[in-house]
Amino acid sequence: MIVIAFTGGGTGGHIYPGLAIAERLRLRIECRIVWIGSDSGMDRSIVEGAGLEFIGVPSGKLRRYLSFRNILDLFKIAGGFLASRKALKKLRPRLLFSKGGFVSVPPCAAAAALGIPVFTHESDFSTGLATRLNLRWAERLFVAYPDTRDSLSPAVRAKTSVIGNPVRAAFRLADAGRGRRFLGAVRGERILLVLGGSQGAREVNELVAAALPLLRAEFMVVHQTGAGQEIAAAADGRYKPFPYIRDELPDILAAADLVVGRSGAGTVWEAATAGKPMVLVPLRGRGTRGDQVENAEQFRKAGAAIVYDGEGPDAAAFADTVIALARDEGRLSSMAAASKAAGFADAADLAASAIIERINGGNA
Repeated sequence: MIVIAFTGGGTGGHIYPGLAIAERLRLRIECRIVWIGSDSGMDRSIVEGAGLEFIGVPSGKLRRYLSFRNILDLFKIAGGFLASRKALKKLRPRLLFSKGGFVSVPPCAAAAALGIPVFTHESDFSTGLATRLNLRWAERLFVAYPDTRDSLSPAVRAKTSVIGNPVRAAFRLADAGRGRRFLGAVRGERILLVLGGSQGAREVNELVAAALPLLRAEFMVVHQTGAGQEIAAAADGRYKPFPYIRDELPDILAAADLVVGRSGAGTVWEAATAGKPMVLVPLRGRGTRGDQVENAEQFRKAGAAIVYDGEGPDAAAFADTVIALARDEGRLSSMAAASKAAGFADAADLAASAIIERINGGNA
């Protein structure tokens, strides 16, 4: 049986798009898919929860600032390379597909050392450090935005394809009615979905907590808070907090009238697939390379999002932004259409086609 390896992790944004591609591959060809990810953190539970085999390897974080931990993590990276090489040598996959994140670099290097073709995908507007390192070994790079490809060097541009961001099929097959029933929403009740990503977002949570009395007057507020980041607010029929939303998320997203959240690639592309207008609060400052600011700007330019970039949790300004949009039916409708247009391409299927074509020696 054909074996295809995947790698990536550290956050859900580096895992779920890869799972979307793996899902398409299993529908189109008979294959065994094995994921190489971090031996700590959420990677194993997400991948195995999707029914894929998982191999954990040591992983060190690639930090953009001076830290003693960078030295310690060099040993983890070396260990990750050796463990990945051993696993890949045993598996003998026809191809390794990387979804990025710091854990993906050692497996990509190990695959190249063994002569295994490497494909990689960048979800964000600008290429991250892991992607730039993996490009040393990758035959093909897939990106989400045309402007990303245009910003690359001619040599890299020649092997780059624009496909959007892979989204699991469940988001394309979601049922708004099922989502409303799960939430217990009554007829005519509008739903505001607040997403902070798989690990939550403290700034978003603080904004929602402070603005909740105003927001609850307009919406049923459905809030993914992140584990351990629950806000001090009593849950009732108009406010429904969840530490994490997994299987029900596609249907809840389909039921939502408006989405508020960070602008990580997973959040914006899942919302776009569902055709939802967005109010985005991008992560800024130290510890980020500005990718969320760039992602948010792309969807603002497309007419699909409003970007709230106020400094600090200003509850009144935040609530005014959300409520004013919700009351402007014309703008809400045009933003929804722009969002749907942005998320139209089926990136998971395009990536799966490219993998199959490479495995078949040029014949998809």
